[in-house]
Amino acid sequence: MTALQSLQHIAETRRSIYALGKNLSISKNQVIQIVEHALLHTPSSFNSQSTRALVLFGIEHEKLWELAKEELGKVVPKEKFSSTENRINGFKAAAGSVLFFEDQEVIKGLQEKLPLYAENFPIWSEQTNAMHQYAIWTALTAAGAGANLQHYNPLIDAKVSQTWNIPDHWKLRAQLIFGNALSPAGQKDFLPMENRLKVCGAL
Repeated sequence: MTALQSLQHIAETRRSIYALGKNLSISKNQVIQIVEHALLHTPSSFNSQSTRALVLFGIEHEKLWELAKEELGKVVPKEKFSSTENRINGFKAAAGSVLFFEDQEVIKGLQEKLPLYAENFPIWSEQTNAMHQYAIWTALTAAGAGANLQHYNPLIDAKVSQTWNIPDHWKLRAQLIFGNALSPAGQKDFLPMENRLKVCGAL
């Protein structure tokens, strides 16, 4: 298999896995190395390097989803909370979470330094954060882990900042839950390529 084929194969196998356990086939240090590699090598506009990450394992990971459950309990009707609680407990049963943030001070600094592009920097910030999410998710897949991506921000922002001493200028954007896959992903349907791709010009 060529390097390109290997890369494409990993992209195909990266799926949302919701049934996750705590028995990772890779070590905590390997997970941290995956996150560090993404932070170093994922592109960002003007090399801003605005993405920040918090990795939670074990009790700290479980604490995240307990506080999420507590915050959801304040807004979800009681008669509907059972399904919400089951979903959150599924996340809690995994091995860990990676929380993705964007440093608003970096974005503001670029806006002041380069006012011509000021309105674009928040957009580009979201794009680089998404690339970090994909890079880490795909790398975890290649390492044999399962994962799914969630967005409980801004509901949990204040509690996350308070619990893990997160700077005020870090804005929470997503949560990636990871663990060993207990069951495979479901069938994935694809829209027709002719509705999604245009090619112009000749080689």
